Amino acid sequence: EIVKKKIKFDLHGLTLNQANEIVKDVIIDCSKKKIKEILFITGKGLHSSDTDVYKSAELNKLRYSVPDFISTSSDISKLVLSVTTPSEKEGGKGAILVKLRNL
Repeated sequence: EIVKKKIKFDLHGLTLNQANEIVKDVIIDCSKKKIKEILFITGKGLHSSDTDVYKSAELNKLRYSVPDFISTSSDISKLVLSVTTPSEKEGGKGAILVKLRNL
């Protein structure tokens, strides 16, 4: 059986509520499958046009709201070892790296 150590999941274009639900589902699923790291791509909100300023704001908010959501959700916070900003190569400030506990 091949076990993946890391997966990448893109949250671009989602509302805060949609992103939180997906983050929760992905963390629970990855924990069950023994996947240790999840790279959530939130985007930096820099590439939107003037007519789409709202989406830009949402992308920027995801970077802050997702870690808050993880830390305040008891059913997933117990599965998480750390939430950090990944290297620039992996997305830097446009991404969130979640490491899961060994259970």
